[in-house]
Amino acid sequence: MSTSPSARGRVLVGASIILLALNLRVAVSSVGVVMDALQSDLGLNATAAGLLTTLPMICFAVFGLGTDAIVRHLGLHRTTVVALVAIASGIALRVLADGPWLFFSMSFLALSGAAIGNVVLPPLVKVHFPDRIGLLSALFGAALMGGATLGSTISVPVSHSGGGWRLALGMWAALTVVALLPWLRMLRHDVKSSLRSDEALPLHVVARSPLTWAMLACFAAQSGGAYAQFGWFAAMLSDGGVAPDTAGFMLGVLTAVGIPMTLALPWLIRRWGATPALPVSFGVLTIAGWLGVLLAPDAAPVLWAVTLGLGGGAFSWVLAMIGYRTTTAAGTTALSAMTQGPGYLVGAIAPFGTGLLHDVTGSWDAPLMVLIGAAVIIAVAGTFIARSAPLESRLGK
Repeated sequence: MSTSPSARGRVLVGASIILLALNLRVAVSSVGVVMDALQSDLGLNATAAGLLTTLPMICFAVFGLGTDAIVRHLGLHRTTVVALVAIASGIALRVLADGPWLFFSMSFLALSGAAIGNVVLPPLVKVHFPDRIGLLSALFGAALMGGATLGSTISVPVSHSGGGWRLALGMWAALTVVALLPWLRMLRHDVKSSLRSDEALPLHVVARSPLTWAMLACFAAQSGGAYAQFGWFAAMLSDGGVAPDTAGFMLGVLTAVGIPMTLALPWLIRRWGATPALPVSFGVLTIAGWLGVLLAPDAAPVLWAVTLGLGGGAFSWVLAMIGYRTTTAAGTTALSAMTQGPGYLVGAIAPFGTGLLHDVTGSWDAPLMVLIGAAVIIAVAGTFIARSAPLESRLGK
């Protein structure tokens, strides 16, 4: 593995990983907040707007599964460069659109790069920081959330300041270019050589491991619940008697709580990482939050938001476990692809299913019971993950 032995080199690589993570959500979060302007200017109907909001999860699923093969062919650093070039190009070119087709195709390009970046984060940490997996996983998890927050909060005032939606969306290409520069420098020291043929783990081989399915189930349950929160949490509270403005603010509270929880993850893993305590706690917190929304949404909405936000720590925990439950870079890449690809596919289905169940039943009770069931899966699958041996040992590698 071609990693720098110097402290300066490790700082550079660590900062580059965090910058990569910071860019993986801006192409998503910046669009929704200017959707009205997009629909008006590009002639998008409600169906097209709905497809645009679903496109990220589709890309995350499809390209998530395909990234393993790309990494084995190109190497980790070159794959990272490809991802960032795709993000920057897609973001920059879609602002030139005068109709839906160019905007959709360039959004697809940017989101495909983000999907590849999702998958390469855990193996990059595994290769460069095998002794700091918890810390770097926490930092890139916080950067993912921070990027999403920046995209949604800064794009609105920029679009209103005279630059319109084109400047509000296009300016994020500059951030991606900044993130790209250090990876270009590291192309001479790629880690493709560490992914030897005798270590290769094709996805059909990885799929034979119970650990793979536990990881997939845990990530899918968390991802589905998270995107249901993003889409419907405020509406659930509002229908339960909470003022609409307050309900919207509660979603912000829920999201904000996730950042300090993610930053606390290294200490939590050091303290309880070898036990099921963390995944069970995340599952129980999520169950408690959804039960509060189900039984008394207007009694303590702040408590339900904070509880669900703390339970959302399962996201960063699962990503960290990808590194902790593998011993080779090839294994980390393959497990990351198998965990995130199908997991994000469920994330695309869950918000739709939540709304459909509400429309069919005329109540939030049935959707909330399903979401509570998903939280149980987090605890059960997470317990198996916490007690599991490394992936390669189960496959005889």
